[in-house]
Amino acid sequence: MMQNGSGVQGRWKACPLPSPTMSAHLVKIISSVYVTPNVKRFVLSKPKGFSFKPGEACMVTIDRDGWRDQARPFTFTSLPTSRTLELVVKIYPRGGVTEQMALLRKGDQLLLGEVFGTITYKGNGTFFAAGAGITPFLSIFRDLKRKGRLKGDQLIYSNRMATDVIMDEELTALLGKSYLKIFTRQRVIGFRERRIDREMLIALVQNFDQHFYLCGPQEFVDDLSRMLMDLGATSDSLVFEA
Repeated sequence: MMQNGSGVQGRWKACPLPSPTMSAHLVKIISSVYVTPNVKRFVLSKPKGFSFKPGEACMVTIDRDGWRDQARPFTFTSLPTSRTLELVVKIYPRGGVTEQMALLRKGDQLLLGEVFGTITYKGNGTFFAAGAGITPFLSIFRDLKRKGRLKGDQLIYSNRMATDVIMDEELTALLGKSYLKIFTRQRVIGFRERRIDREMLIALVQNFDQHFYLCGPQEFVDDLSRMLMDLGATSDSLVFEA
């Protein structure tokens, strides 16, 4: 992993990098706005013929001197059918790529590499996300809503504090009562205030014969995978970024 993050942004291994020796798509930033104090939403121009499946990502490079060899993975959060691309990026204040991305504005440019990813929708199930691990699920939920197929899915979303929740209003509108927020470091009235453990899984998951979608820091995914399999889930039912 390249950064201490969630989702593909903090879980990548050897993936295609934009470089002069391979095809890279040059895109312009149409808008960039903060959606939480440390998460920024970028709307980008979409190259002709560019395609991806909900849940997939690509390597992204800042088109500036000194940064073109610093590619990082980000998940598309937009609909595949949209005329623009959207990235939701957690900003880390450590002098790295995401901190540089925080400085980008309308008209700046990025380079996109090849699309990759193993998180794809395989049928109704329970989605577990932590922090920026929500990003691959945003495109999946939006796509299912567009197709009228979102009913029957559940999201359990863990964050440290309420201010860390990404796209909270949209997730509430999409999933309603099937959207559960869990906070680990802030006492918030009306919400669960603990980490996801075996006892919580037994209380929240009635059926372990379903698909389970997992995205977040490596420890989060590993712990959930182990607990779910101990409770009856199979390895084939677990969907996460390999």
